[in-house]
Amino acid sequence: MTTPSSTASWILTSQNVAASLQYVEQSDLPRVGEHDVLLKIHAASLNYRDLALSKGQHSLSMRPNVVPGSDGAGVVEAVGSQVSTFKRGDRVCTHMTSQMPVDAPATFADINAGLGQQLDGTLREYGVFHESSLVKMPSNLDFLEAATLTCSALTAWNALFGLEGKIVRKGDVVLVQGTGGVSIAALQFALAAGAMVIATTSSEEKATKLKSLGATHVINYKIMPSWGEVAKGLTPNGQGVHIVVDVGGLSTLDQSVKAVRTEGLIVVTGLLGGDQTTPTPILLDCLTNLCTARGVLLGSRRQFEAMNRFIEDKQIKPVLDERSFDLASAKEAYAYMIAQRHFSKIAIKVC
Repeated sequence: MTTPSSTASWILTSQNVAASLQYVEQSDLPRVGEHDVLLKIHAASLNYRDLALSKGQHSLSMRPNVVPGSDGAGVVEAVGSQVSTFKRGDRVCTHMTSQMPVDAPATFADINAGLGQQLDGTLREYGVFHESSLVKMPSNLDFLEAATLTCSALTAWNALFGLEGKIVRKGDVVLVQGTGGVSIAALQFALAAGAMVIATTSSEEKATKLKSLGATHVINYKIMPSWGEVAKGLTPNGQGVHIVVDVGGLSTLDQSVKAVRTEGLIVVTGLLGGDQTTPTPILLDCLTNLCTARGVLLGSRRQFEAMNRFIEDKQIKPVLDERSFDLASAKEAYAYMIAQRHFSKIAIKVC
């Protein structure tokens, strides 16, 4: 078999999204090392992290001319001599980190050294990845669906199932915020586990979609700025939410504390909300409210594998935005996401 030596790809030349995203029709591929896998990428998807990197937000740095994108799915074309986990023809998803133990939690440093930042990512036709950056994809998904799992779905899984003793269970109440990838994946996982879901949004159109996906209650936080107390009042006997999946950070944590029940869990997964003028909770609020606060970044490969089994067992189909893009129009996908016009995940068809 003749393996390709080059690939069409996008590169980030700097951290100015309007000017730095450049399409290259032929970019050299490295040779396949003994622990490497050559992957024909069929689909990719975008995350908030991709936008932040392209704009230089949150002090994120990147390798010059890196191929962006951490999320992808495709077919194994060739493997190195020491690879035993995968074989040619396997359908796989990318994992953001590289050369880490299968159970190791991902830190900021690990993610910053990973795909789409220091290592070439998924916005290309072919890629050579270390075998530790791949997991087998769920058999019930197509490539576009599987390409959404790497970051947001795995983060949602870790939020709901990653802390022993605080795993979501049948009859629990879970609160999700907005309609981004983490929140929608958390909604789907929570419902599949038998929990009730309360969701927040500022859009009546998106509220309708959230209800169609199974949310029992949807709160418009523009109309009800004290949505934390409203959410608590919607729970059985007004006891509060078992697990809050907080994606907003500074702009949402104050209300998350108000929504959570005694001995409930607030999982901090993102910084989407930016700065705000209202008070930000401190660790002492965990004492006064008798709750647990936990920060989550991504998840381990072992958790990825467990999530994929759950997706197969429950026949979960990730939610994609109604608009999709091809590889050549990836820059339009960035603009679409920046405009916040999307619902859940933006998929990019590569091959």
